[in-house]
Amino acid sequence: MAGSGEDNLMKGLEELAGVELPANRHGNLRVASTDQSLTQIMGEIKSSKKPAVINYGASWCRVCSQILPSFCKLGNKFPKLSFVYADIDECPEATQHIRYTPTFHFYRDGERVDEMFGAGEERLHDRLWLHS
Repeated sequence: MAGSGEDNLMKGLEELAGVELPANRHGNLRVASTDQSLTQIMGEIKSSKKPAVINYGASWCRVCSQILPSFCKLGNKFPKLSFVYADIDECPEATQHIRYTPTFHFYRDGERVDEMFGAGEERLHDRLWLHS
């Protein structure tokens, strides 16, 4: 059963997306809700050998809201990957480099190895499979 922290995480994401999201069964989905939390998560990704993907989106972005349920669902399909959602409006300093939403950054061995712009569940799935 999900803990209250995970329940709050999913409720926060649901509010951003405006839709009901699937439960994260593996605890591999995190939300960066401030510049400080995104900076901390980035530090963990860069010092880790675990592959990761960061979804940079925005609450006002319709395409971001459409892909977010798939992003959460794929977190269940790829339990060895770390999934991070960062809203560019909540993390303005740490996301200055993001020009399009959604943008996905893929990390392996602490290094960014790929980038994807826009949505598309099948494209995202294929990139996750490639980098997992």
